[in-house]
Formats: sequence, structure tokens, C-alpha cells
Amino acid sequence: MKRTLSQALAVLAALALSACSSAATTATTAATTAAGTTAGTTASPSSTAAPSGSDSSLAGTSAGQTETESAAASTETTAPASGPITVTDSKGEVSLDQPAQRVVVFDMGALDTIDALGAEVELAVPQSNIPSYLSQYETDTVNAGGLFEPDLETIYDFEPDLIIIGGRQADFYDQLKEIAPTLYVLIDAADYLNDFEQTNLNIAALLGKTAEARAQLDQIEADMAEVSALAEASSDRALIILTSDGQISAYGLGSRFGLIHEGLGVKAADENVEESTHGEEASYEYIAEVNPDILFVIDRTQVAGGSTDAAATLDNDLIKGTNAAQNDQIIYLDPESWYLASGGLNAMKVMVSEVGAAFE
Repeated sequence: MKRTLSQALAVLAALALSACSSAATTATTAATTAAGTTAGTTASPSSTAAPSGSDSSLAGTSAGQTETESAAASTETTAPASGPITVTDSKGEVSLDQPAQRVVVFDMGALDTIDALGAEVELAVPQSNIPSYLSQYETDTVNAGGLFEPDLETIYDFEPDLIIIGGRQADFYDQLKEIAPTLYVLIDAADYLNDFEQTNLNIAALLGKTAEARAQLDQIEADMAEVSALAEASSDRALIILTSDGQISAYGLGSRFGLIHEGLGVKAADENVEESTHGEEASYEYIAEVNPDILFVIDRTQVAGGSTDAAATLDNDLIKGTNAAQNDQIIYLDPESWYLASGGLNAMKVMVSEVGAAFE
């Protein structure tokens, strides 16, 4: 991607003006957690087209999957055997003349997927926010800035073919799109499985890895069907909680972790948990009253920091009296897969396996 001096000056000037106007907005969004990241490699364009949906889609395994049509799920992907590659995300079309060779990745689920696909690409990532299982990408990559504030100048100098961002970088979308085609990944909890499938097919198409992605998605679908059969045959009811430095939030149907119920068929101990991005505040008394047979726990402290981990938080007589505790069914889920890199192919394999282990 060679640029003339006049082009470079024009783009950098536009970026400088845009960065000033969005800095204040960006600061207010930096309240969540660190995100992870993983790397991949480019390959020859796949001869297999990337479908936008089919009868064998992951959504078909969902128990009570919502009919809501979310942005990513309703997209279409076009990956011809030769010629331009075009995918559609919630913000419009993203087109490349050929599979990407140089990629900037801010979404950790997308980085996880690039790693799973074995795509050989040069990467620029937010190096300080990578999950431990992808720590190899803290080196041999370009540091693209902070998770909430991309380094626009470094990204421009990297000359990427493709930029992939998530919600944490949404305020920078227009600026990044001036540098290179930018894919905005969004997985809506209300339509998780459809969005998961389409997002991964979009990423794979832009890397020339559609066939590899389809094979992994098919295997995940088969694994989910096995777990769903076990869960549906069991009478055990589960409650999902997230602990964060001593605080507890409950998650249920339609939540960011609702895959456990709606995708894997696990019965909910409480079907009336409030749908909320940050969950419904919960107490020891609430958990004891619900008395779940299985308690799935995501320990945010492990990835976001704090002094009180989940084990210490749940070291309470009310928790110890629940069916879950009595039957050794308090299950600590991998927070990097469930919280940081959710939506990635590797992460989904871990998530399905961990839920399945509760019924073995």
C-alpha cells in the first residue's frame, strides 16, 4: 500500500482533527475490562464460498433461540473463488481485493479466531490487553495502542489491509475506516449463535479461510448438540453468576452468558433474572433461595484485577448450603474465554466443553 506524500499528509491531518473531537468521548467508555487478543496467518483464497446462513447453522442447536434479527446475524458474506471479497457487518460492506496480509485487531474474540484459523498475517494489536492463552502475540506484533484508544498514527504507518474492532473502539470507527477497510464485530446476546457464526465467517472470508472456519463451526455445532442432549436429559437447574472483587451479579436467559441456557439447553434455576449487560445484583440470600443444582461462576477479578477472588467471595455458609455446593457442582468457568474473548472459535470450544463437563 504505497502512498504519495500528499495523500499521507491529508489523511494524517484528518485523523488529527477527528482524534481531538473524540478523545473526551473515548475516556468515558474505558470502564470495562482488559480484553485479550490472538494472532493468525494469511493463506491462499479459499475456493469455498462463505454462506450467510444455512439449515445446518449453529443457531439450529439453540433451545428456545430468539427470533430477533440482530445486526451481525442478518449480514451476508461473499467470498468468491477469485476477485474481490465482500462481507457485510452492522455498519455496511467491507471489501478487499484479496485476502488480508496485514491486519489490525482490537477485538479479542476476533484475534482468538485468527489464531484458530492458522492465518499467517502480520498483526498490530493492543499488546497490553491480551489474554494469557494468547500471550505469544504480546511480541512479534505491532503495538496498536490501548484497548479504548487506538494509536492512529502507528496504525496508519503499519499500512493495514484490514482493521477489526469491537464495541470498545466504536468511537474510532470513522477514523479507522479512513486508514483501511474496517470490520465492526458485534455479537448480540439476543441472537448469540447466529451472530457468532456470521462474525466468524466474515473474518474467515476476509482472510481467505472460509473452508477452515466452516469445518470448525460444524464441529462446534456437533459438540453443542451433544451437550444439549445431556442437559435436556438432566433435571439439574443452573444459575450463572459473575463475581468482581467481592460483588456478585446474576445472569440468565438473554444475557451475555445466556448461551448456557439458550444454546446448550441447560435449565435455568431462575427464569426471571433481569436482562442486563452487567447482570442483576445478587446476594448470598438470593443464591440460597434459588438453590441451584449447578452454580456456574465467572471470576472477573482474575482478568480485571482486584483483591477478592470468586472462591473467597463464595466462602459463605449460605452458599455452602446450596445443592450446587453439596454436590460439588460449583463450576468456575474460564474468565478469559467467557469474558475477554467471547465470540472467538477457540473460546467457544472451551465454553462448550466446560458446560458439558457439568453433566458428565
